[in-house]
Amino acid sequence: MRRGRPPTFGVEEEFLLLHPGTGHPVPHAPQILRQVGHAFTAELAEFQLESNTPVCRTADEAHRALTTSRQELATAADQRGALLVSTGFAPLGLPDSLPLTDKTRYRTIRDRFGQLLDSHTAAGCHVHVGMPDLAAALAVSDHLRPHLPALLALAANSPFCGGRDTGHASWRSVMWSRLPSAGPPPLHRNTGSYRQSVQLLLNSGAALDRAMVYWLVRPAEHLSTLEFRIADATGTAEESLLLALLIRALATTALQDVAEGRPPADLPDQRLRLALWRAAHDGLEGDGLDADGELVPARVLVEELRKTAQPALEASGDSARVDDILSRLYRHGSGAQRQRRAHERRHDMADVVALLAEQTRTALPD
Repeated sequence: MRRGRPPTFGVEEEFLLLHPGTGHPVPHAPQILRQVGHAFTAELAEFQLESNTPVCRTADEAHRALTTSRQELATAADQRGALLVSTGFAPLGLPDSLPLTDKTRYRTIRDRFGQLLDSHTAAGCHVHVGMPDLAAALAVSDHLRPHLPALLALAANSPFCGGRDTGHASWRSVMWSRLPSAGPPPLHRNTGSYRQSVQLLLNSGAALDRAMVYWLVRPAEHLSTLEFRIADATGTAEESLLLALLIRALATTALQDVAEGRPPADLPDQRLRLALWRAAHDGLEGDGLDADGELVPARVLVEELRKTAQPALEASGDSARVDDILSRLYRHGSGAQRQRRAHERRHDMADVVALLAEQTRTALPD
């Protein structure tokens, strides 16, 4: 394992605002943003908000930032008569006419992509890991492609849409995959190949600009980071922290592999796409597709990921924390499983909304 400090990291969390009585999205983000100030940002629809941690070096830093942001936004939402919830997609569906945030770019997206605009209302948890340069970021992306399905299964937290169970643990992932510039990252090999792929997306019109390159892992060149966009917005801050620590450890391991000349796995695109669909469908409680194309319990894939990350987690001092959060997640169920259990009690979506609002500002139970 590499000596020295592990890479820096940061977390972006996207949230939805729901009506406390109906559970439908409410366009209160502009008023809430005026109240809370510059620490938070708007998204495409006026019922979406985003928080961003500072650049973090330790788990404690990230956890403080995540919990503080959630509490501040939830309190501000309460004062505006809304519920702040962290889930991958609005559980009771979207309004017929999306209340767009007043930005030219969002209107351009609407005009070009039409009904696909709905996909932009999905909410995710994005993890940034500091990278020494673009070439390193691309090499890490190549090495970590096989782990993306396990990360998706671990974070699945959007089983409902339109008040019905979609049959998928991560409906956000299904909706997001409709966008022409979304999906798993290609195997880049080098910076020239990467730039050609980006230019093709721009030339085809699938992406308006570089910010609309929606691969599940992409370099954020302006930040000198590699951004992982694989996860649903997580139920609790601890689950976001779990993802961030695992992803940083995997990236650290990949950097070591690159330094020692180990090539990435040559995973066929079709197999990766099928593994991602299976992860979105089954989540943590079902099956996943392994590297050989065979179905195995999703937890087996998560444990393989955990084993790969273990040396880096020990080096950063995060191993015990990851074990604790992961064991509680196994015990109480994924975000999707917890939502489904809440619905099963009375078959009432109000119980799902109440759960989402409560856990957005609390911790996973012991």
